[in-house]
Amino acid sequence: MIKNGVLFFCFLCVVQFGFSQTDNLDATHIKTIILKPVAINSYVPIVQLGEKLLLNFDDLNADEHTYSYKIEHCNLDWSKSNLSNSEFVNGFAEDRIRTYENSFNTLLPYTNYSVTIPNETTKLKISGNYKIFVLNEDEEVVFMRRFVVYEPIVTVGVAVFKSRDISYYNTKQSVEFTINTPNLIINNPREEIFPVILQNNNWQNAIVGLKPQFFRGDQLLYKYNKETSFWGGNEFLYFDSKSIRSSSLNIAKVELGEDLYHTYLYTDDERRNQPYTLYSDVNGNFVIRNLNMENSYTDADYSWVYFSLKSSQNLEGKEIYVSGNFNNWQLNDANKLKYNEALGLYEAKILLKQGFYNYQYVTKSNDGTISTHDIDGSYYNTENDYTVLVYYKKFGSRYTKVIGIGYGNSEKINN
Repeated sequence: MIKNGVLFFCFLCVVQFGFSQTDNLDATHIKTIILKPVAINSYVPIVQLGEKLLLNFDDLNADEHTYSYKIEHCNLDWSKSNLSNSEFVNGFAEDRIRTYENSFNTLLPYTNYSVTIPNETTKLKISGNYKIFVLNEDEEVVFMRRFVVYEPIVTVGVAVFKSRDISYYNTKQSVEFTINTPNLIINNPREEIFPVILQNNNWQNAIVGLKPQFFRGDQLLYKYNKETSFWGGNEFLYFDSKSIRSSSLNIAKVELGEDLYHTYLYTDDERRNQPYTLYSDVNGNFVIRNLNMENSYTDADYSWVYFSLKSSQNLEGKEIYVSGNFNNWQLNDANKLKYNEALGLYEAKILLKQGFYNYQYVTKSNDGTISTHDIDGSYYNTENDYTVLVYYKKFGSRYTKVIGIGYGNSEKINN
């Protein structure tokens, strides 16, 4: 800390771990779940208090089923807070989803549903972590998504550096940041301020538990390196199925089956021992689009997309998954690759709506360890988005606020 012009180093306990993405599995008939801000060009469900989020999804049963949503306020660790509904919402925390429309001119019929939060019925009063559940007529949860609401009370400066650890100099990236608090009186920053660092807005490898190293006036400085380091990973792989009848970006061929189109991607080679190559991606996100129609939400069709991976390494004791924001970064049977001994390839078949998709290959060990670099390698110069969320729980408060947000990108990485 800096106090009266003198530096004092603070004790640190840092944790990098995965906030579980398996609170509940999505129902098999629910597809293409999108939760994103309405007003800004972002795919990430983080908004300022008062701004709107759009929730959009498809029901493949196509029967105009009645669905409702339910919102819960959560603690820092995403457990349900002790607040009553009236303490975090004006109106009702639960209501029916009234906007829906059947698909038009698609081989696979579906009903598309959408709702914005806040709306006339539901207006959020406070910042924090939230979960939104979608329930069917029997009040069964068909899926859940998380989002964050923040208040712009503090500002955050974020910079990305190469790792100073010589062992990871070429493979890891480190995040340094400063929290500026001119409009906030904090009695004990080490006990009241809880920053969280996200890479590409994936909560599986979020870093928590950081304490400020120094004070400088109304600034809290976090100049860690090893404790705030992430594997750089590799650029996301991608394909574009906006024109579903023909091959395009990274699509080898398209065939029309008895009921749906079948989209075959080129076989991916493992990239862990290959030179790093820069190409544009959207850092794990996806965009639904149909080249020939106006409303992609209802006019885009579905196809079976075939992934294949050639790997020479021994992956015994590990499972391989196709992962990205398109499946909420979840690792489950729906996106797990199976080994085809005849072809010597790992393969997966996933039903996806037309659009531009980023994806990566992720391994999961028997002990639950998740790796994004076993297959694709890790490079310090990979372009990644970093987000720093500042959580604040004043002594005696009953809930944790989110009082600021900062963004950084490794495109211009510091040495």
